[in-house]
Amino acid sequence: MTAFRMPMLLARAADRGLEPGLTAWAASTLPSLVPALAERWELRVAEPYEPGGQASWVAPATTAAGDAVVLKVGWRHPEAEHEADGLRFWDGDGVVRLHDEFVSDDTRALLLERCTPGTWLKDSMPPPEQDVVLAGMLRRLWRRPPEGHPFPSLTSMCDHWAREFEARADAVADERGWDRGLLREGVALYRELPRTSDDDVLLCTDLHPENVLAARREPWLVVDPKPHVGDRTYDATQHMFNMERLQTDPGALSDRMAGLLDLDPKRLRLWLFARCVQEAPEWDGMYEVALKLAP
Repeated sequence: MTAFRMPMLLARAADRGLEPGLTAWAASTLPSLVPALAERWELRVAEPYEPGGQASWVAPATTAAGDAVVLKVGWRHPEAEHEADGLRFWDGDGVVRLHDEFVSDDTRALLLERCTPGTWLKDSMPPPEQDVVLAGMLRRLWRRPPEGHPFPSLTSMCDHWAREFEARADAVADERGWDRGLLREGVALYRELPRTSDDDVLLCTDLHPENVLAARREPWLVVDPKPHVGDRTYDATQHMFNMERLQTDPGALSDRMAGLLDLDPKRLRLWLFARCVQEAPEWDGMYEVALKLAP
């Protein structure tokens, strides 16, 4: 393989030191593990993709048989813990195929099907057409998992992020002059909505136009799912967070996605409002969007 190199976003995340485990893993484990995995799976590994992700090292590779694959070596953290389980469940139906997996205390490495040409959906067509493709992918992914499945619940994920938000909501409201009542209403909905779903399915939770790639086996394939079981309406929100239209006319965008996905438009607006409140401290402009969507 080529000399080991750290992609930009992973290097930046490790240097920031906000996750000491990631910083230590990137410095000590990752540089020796990549060549070890290349040997284990008999791969010729090329330069990593840029700018890459913040918690994984991902590069194109070729097997001894000449097959085009992707090597993804990730730091173990809760959000990515069940990616391989989800790929096995979907079994290549709208998603990249999983060829093999390696797991250790601090690492989860995946050998994946490579998408060729691998162009992002966001760079391939106008945003309204992206809406249609994303809606079609979500409809395919939404299935009920079997009894005894390993996937965490959307409720548990929302409770975690709600606690993180509540721990600093008052300080953020005072610092930025935000309406505390609006923040309380948003986070209350964020906790309530996943508990009131009557049709839970396996969700991707992170489907947006940079996680859908052009391929040969199918026109588009999903990568990097973060599977949870819960309310399918939630799954429509992540795409909208990657659209400029969220800032200009969030209600119209929400109603459009509800129509494409046959979802209750009122419920989707509530989810979008709740998520905008929860994301507001870290995501510029989301408080202003929440004001527009407030019930």
